[in-house]
Amino acid sequence: RFGVTPAYLVNAEVLQIKVAQGAKPGEGGQLPGHKVDATIARLRYAKPGIGLISPPPHHDIYSIEDLAELIHDLKEVNPEALISVKLVSHAGVGTVAAGVVKAGADLITVSGHDGGTGASPLTSIKYAGTPWELGLAETQQTLRRNDLRGRVRLQTDGGLKTGLDVIKAALLGAESFGFGTGPMVALGCKYLRICHLNNCATGVATQHPVLRKDHFIGLPEMVMNYFTFIAQDVRAHLAKLGVRSLGEIVGRTDLLEQLEGVTPVQHRLDLTPLIDGTGLSARSEFACTLPRNPMRDDAELASRIAIDTAAAVANKTGGSFAYRIENVDRAIGARLSGDVARRHGDHGMDASPIELKLEGAAGQSLGAWNAGGVHIELIGEANDGVGKGMAGGRIVVRPPADAPYASQDASIIGNTCLYGATDGELYAAGRAGERFAVRNSGAIAVVEGAGDHCCEYMTGGVVAVLGKVGLNFGAGMTGGFAYVLDLERDFVDCYNHELVDILRISPEGMENYMQHLRKLVTRHVELTGSDWGRQILRDFRGLQYKFWLVKPKAASLAVLAEELRRAA
Repeated sequence: RFGVTPAYLVNAEVLQIKVAQGAKPGEGGQLPGHKVDATIARLRYAKPGIGLISPPPHHDIYSIEDLAELIHDLKEVNPEALISVKLVSHAGVGTVAAGVVKAGADLITVSGHDGGTGASPLTSIKYAGTPWELGLAETQQTLRRNDLRGRVRLQTDGGLKTGLDVIKAALLGAESFGFGTGPMVALGCKYLRICHLNNCATGVATQHPVLRKDHFIGLPEMVMNYFTFIAQDVRAHLAKLGVRSLGEIVGRTDLLEQLEGVTPVQHRLDLTPLIDGTGLSARSEFACTLPRNPMRDDAELASRIAIDTAAAVANKTGGSFAYRIENVDRAIGARLSGDVARRHGDHGMDASPIELKLEGAAGQSLGAWNAGGVHIELIGEANDGVGKGMAGGRIVVRPPADAPYASQDASIIGNTCLYGATDGELYAAGRAGERFAVRNSGAIAVVEGAGDHCCEYMTGGVVAVLGKVGLNFGAGMTGGFAYVLDLERDFVDCYNHELVDILRISPEGMENYMQHLRKLVTRHVELTGSDWGRQILRDFRGLQYKFWLVKPKAASLAVLAEELRRAA
């Protein structure tokens, strides 16, 4: 979820949601700071030299329904791409895979433990994960048992090296096969498992310019030859089986038989469940029969917006469009942003914006993957995921003028808003839910309160919270900064002491931050009409000492000054 923008998404043929990795299931990853060079930092919207943290879960996926929402969001921004979900081989993965098919995925990858992730912890390499054969067999049987196999393509990876591996995977149900270690070795990798140290002896897994230039010997032809040999090996085995194509043996477990083995443990193994077809309907599909997973189309409003704005996007003229929105209308703005990015890139329409004026209660993912030049104003409230993956433009959410409640006391947007945002502005006259601005990498946002884990894993941008926040503020924060209004003097118990520092904003030496904060609040009032924002401006001189500036511990004052200059 680093650097995911609409232009990135619309140029993909397959988009994969990696739930976990076979070599280290249930664990996240961390790219050490010394491996984050200028190119990686630019691509991932981070700072050179600052480590990047990938947590074990996607923080907006805690159920199959959440996964279905992300799949829907991706299909909205790029209707042509296949959506893949990567799972790991484990007992029960078949049940999860069945849910993933019902959630709308077009492709499922079942990953085994024997992959060559050289930067995995040694304990994970030795003890975590299970063979791909177990997970693949269970997934194939479960999907067939529930008449779901024909709707999804099944892939496996995690240690495939030879043509015989491909044949076995196909017999167990796979139609697609992932190779990582083999091609890397063909390019010169010596399998030293020191990828994380940045001193790979063969120049494969390093950003060190000398090692890359002088030690890397890889050529495209090496990988081409490797896969040619794999294909020839597969062809030879197919000839022995008496079939003409790989597709003919997908799911044909009747062609497999168990060997006796050579060790006492192998003698006691019973692999019958892997190849047992008991209870499976003879009519159930062995492989995918559809070009993509058909899903119910409930995007009527998104389709209407796309039709109404087509000329404005094509001619780059912009315009204003008004609609009534309901909570069944999900990912509104995503399809429009995809259309904009496909024709003009992430910021091609900044100078001629399209304004969507909405009224009502928005469903999930309002303004997901928002492109530059797409401005959304909602009078009402919005569900989770507002501004997810936002890359530009502006989103404003405000309550109706006759709302009987104080905006700073009421929630107006849901959880995981601005997840992975890289640019743009968000102003909400009300409170946000949990994990606001998680992995924000460049957006500017003003809200009037937030739940737990605000600014988690943030790598850039500015967040101003004009009210109370929850626990664990700034966990994993490595870039950007935030302002927090601490009226109850309890913020010292809320922020993550290990990773961020807090400073009082005062006229002595921090006047630039004070002026910037005032401009943000002023802008917030102009766009949302917030009464709470007006009160803060009226008493700004008295309240300024109650604001905290939150910054990553790794960020020096010079780096912070550069962040401020960029934000201003």
